[in-house]
Amino acid sequence: MAVNRRGDSQRPAAEASRRSESTPATGLSSEEAARRLTRHGPNEIPSEPRTPVWRRVLQQLRDPLILVLLVAAALTIATGDLSDASVILLVITVNTVVGVVQEVRAEEAVLALSAMSAPAARVVRDGEELSVSASEVVPGDLVLVAEGDIVPADGEVLAATLLLADESSLTGESAPVEKALDSGGTKGVVSAGTVIVRGRGRVVVTATGADSALGRIAALMGAAPGLTPLQHRLANFGRTLAMVTVALCAVVLALGLVRGQPVELMIVAAISLAVAAVPESLPAVVTLALALGARRMADRHAIVRRLPAVETLGSVTVIATDKTGTLTEGRMAAEQLWTTSVGEATVVGTGYAPEGRAVRGGETMTPGEAPDLAALLRAAMLCNDAALQPPSEHSPEWSALGDPTEAALLVAGARLGLNRPALDRELPRVEEIPFDSDRKRMTTVHRRPEGGVRVVCKGAPESVLRPRILSDDPEAVARAAARAETLARHGYRVLAVAAADHEDTAPQPPTWESGLSLLGLVGILDPPRDASEPTITACKRAGIIPVLITGDHPLTARAVADRLGIAARGEQVTTGDRIREGTAGDLTGVRVYARTTPEQKLDIVQAWREAGHVVAMTGDGVNDGPALRQADIGVAMGRRGTEVARQAADLVLADDNPATIVSAVEEGRRVYANVRRFLLYALAGGTAEILVMLLGPFLGMPLPLLPAQILWINLLTHGLPGVALGAEPVAPDTMRHPPRPPAESVLGAGLWPRILFMGAFIATVTLAAGIWARETGRPWQSMIFLVLGATQLGVALGSRARPGSLANPFLLIAVGTALSLQAAGVYLPPLQDLLGTEPLSPTDLVIACALSGLGHVVMRLQTRLRPERPPRGGPPAARDVIERTATR
Repeated sequence: MAVNRRGDSQRPAAEASRRSESTPATGLSSEEAARRLTRHGPNEIPSEPRTPVWRRVLQQLRDPLILVLLVAAALTIATGDLSDASVILLVITVNTVVGVVQEVRAEEAVLALSAMSAPAARVVRDGEELSVSASEVVPGDLVLVAEGDIVPADGEVLAATLLLADESSLTGESAPVEKALDSGGTKGVVSAGTVIVRGRGRVVVTATGADSALGRIAALMGAAPGLTPLQHRLANFGRTLAMVTVALCAVVLALGLVRGQPVELMIVAAISLAVAAVPESLPAVVTLALALGARRMADRHAIVRRLPAVETLGSVTVIATDKTGTLTEGRMAAEQLWTTSVGEATVVGTGYAPEGRAVRGGETMTPGEAPDLAALLRAAMLCNDAALQPPSEHSPEWSALGDPTEAALLVAGARLGLNRPALDRELPRVEEIPFDSDRKRMTTVHRRPEGGVRVVCKGAPESVLRPRILSDDPEAVARAAARAETLARHGYRVLAVAAADHEDTAPQPPTWESGLSLLGLVGILDPPRDASEPTITACKRAGIIPVLITGDHPLTARAVADRLGIAARGEQVTTGDRIREGTAGDLTGVRVYARTTPEQKLDIVQAWREAGHVVAMTGDGVNDGPALRQADIGVAMGRRGTEVARQAADLVLADDNPATIVSAVEEGRRVYANVRRFLLYALAGGTAEILVMLLGPFLGMPLPLLPAQILWINLLTHGLPGVALGAEPVAPDTMRHPPRPPAESVLGAGLWPRILFMGAFIATVTLAAGIWARETGRPWQSMIFLVLGATQLGVALGSRARPGSLANPFLLIAVGTALSLQAAGVYLPPLQDLLGTEPLSPTDLVIACALSGLGHVVMRLQTRLRPERPPRGGPPAARDVIERTATR
């Protein structure tokens, strides 16, 4: 039996024990390390290289709509209209600059979060202990690790003293793992990127960089991100629009030539009509909406690494999330207490801060009101090697030193009202038997003020609830064992605590762990974040399917899923073993996956994508990296998240708050709604212009509009007002509908009929004004010019998401400016010469303005009488989620 004998003043801190460790006369020589460093390269994980600016520009210009816009610019140059070509090229330039700047800023922000990489490592070379950069560690190095260190490379454990490692970033397992030599002499192993939470040890490095476990996971992330749902939709829309535009312009050209119009004039008119039919402001609208969304996300501590990611979240139908550190706090908490005398109690609070309370029967307990709880937690705090650190300038929150499980016991005691320093002074430790993986328990001996000693033992129930250890009657022990099993089934890690007082001041070690009285049980869990349950509820209300994918134990995964409402109680949990064996069945048929490897996480995400879903993956660990890259959008935690996870993600939550995801989904839906709002407005205007040009000749107006007049109208209506529509606020009911089906066209859900109706209405009003002006001897072409532009601007005002408010004042200013310029085209002599217009009487101007108001009224009536059909949910599962949530 390993026994440590020491007085109360002989408890060295972690740093002191680290420095007192003897340095072995082994390890590489400095020359050999230098040769290996040269040969193997630095210990760095392959990460995404910085993209050159010119390549970023080319990526922006390859957008299908930008290509359509470039063709439009070429056509306007061909007509000799350099002013309009300049405007179109300016739109392209602004769109490209905004996209590139956003990506560069996001990359810089992510680099600023790169604090998880181990900055240094202690190695033994030439028999001397050195501190070197973690990137300089090579295979064969002897590395010394101690509490608080980040392991710089994979290695085998040569010696260990109470060595405990947090491997959650690699495995998803929330409980720390002991690292020691087992009875068979097999060396334990540690992995790069894991954190030593207790003890110290010596490790010989076996793999670094790309050869390490962390590097092998990073190698799974080679796939480049594809097109977003919006990019797919707009690409299809661009192709369709191009074909329809070319066909209609050919018809206009043919009709003009049949009527005997000059060939040059009709070619210019056809090209002008093509430019008018192309909503050249669409890229600017999309970019502005995305940039505004990215800015709003930044205000909420979310960094958008790729601008299209904002909209992608709005299209998400499935959110697959990691557990540890994402939905949960990533730290252990003692939540459930059970004593043999009274029964259950609950500890309430978050993090390692001692603020909180112990609750029994709805009442807050104090040590005096609950002596059974006080006895249980006093013992748990005494038999404990962890410590709590208050906030500092380097760490704004309370943190733990040592085993997170033991730290959770300290926090629970503090929330009841116990004081650890006072306990240590009252009952100083004099002896101990450390915890080890074979015994699964720890025992300490404390000197009592009145004489004698107190022996405290804590450990796994199966190692403590034994007749040779406890003196309690078998019935009480059986009740405790049943309660421990119930807590374990609910995902808790259970500790049993027992104690006994001895009058003998120096009892013999064999008697320490016998004749103890059971004080109770403590249920410890990595608790869900406060924001997790509201986030899951909001996602389900919005028709998004939540899925939990973790490397943790199935019981723990089930407990978290039940508490957050991710899956219905009793619903199946699939494990990585079943996936590996091929017995898991349809991977999209379950909502909770446990004990999964990084490769299996990737397979699960791909299965949902192949089923027709748009998948978002959230995570913070290295093991989440491949799935973050494979998903349609990856969301990484910024503070707790590893560098691999941040580099793989499209969106980084700098505050690690999952509630930000809901805000991001809302922003994405706002972007998509504004794109559709602009398309309704712009394509209705383009349709009206085409109809006017097609029908005008049959109504006695040979050429209703000159090419310059078409381009001027298009410039004013699609310019500032069109871009301003991209800044419209989100509709109040946005998050009460399911996402758009991934296969639905950007003009789907009834948008095409609305475009045709509004286009026909604008054309009818315009042609009616033109016929009236011609019949009464007025300058009918100028009247058509003014009415067509003004009515479209009225439709823009009628397209607002929140009419009657000042939510988007930019649109009001843009419409007022465009209307003034439209009137200036009729009254200012320089513009009259440029556009070929004639001045109208004040009465004609009033009539034109009144007709523009009619456009506003009809647009509002159409919105009320024929509102946009809400999404009916893409895949059926999304509809099921909405219905179940509504039922609740």
